[in-house]
Amino acid sequence: MIGNLFATVIDCPDPDELAGFYAELLGLSRQEDTGEYAVLQNDAGVAVLAFQRVEDFRAPRWPDPARPSQMHLDVLVENLDVAEEQVLAQGATLLDGSDKPIGYRVYADPVGHPFCLITPQ
Repeated sequence: MIGNLFATVIDCPDPDELAGFYAELLGLSRQEDTGEYAVLQNDAGVAVLAFQRVEDFRAPRWPDPARPSQMHLDVLVENLDVAEEQVLAQGATLLDGSDKPIGYRVYADPVGHPFCLITPQ
């Protein structure tokens, strides 16, 4: 095992608004809200859904492949450098533009779906 699933992250134009919708729908509470990013948690305090602001958001149209779903997985790891080596060995690719900041890095799985490795910081 390389890491633990932290949250499913959903792209949207307004994280506060969409988090409110899902909080009501699923009975979740807010764990974090920065204006650019909102996280909902379950009763145990575990993050389960996150919402990130995307400028020029284009809503998905099911099942139109030209307008696919916009979500990705955040995988919680202890050490980004060690985890990066492991996911690259499994066939992932570090995405262009990922400046390897402290706290997270963005990759594509072997067929191109984005995911992030994140640390507790």
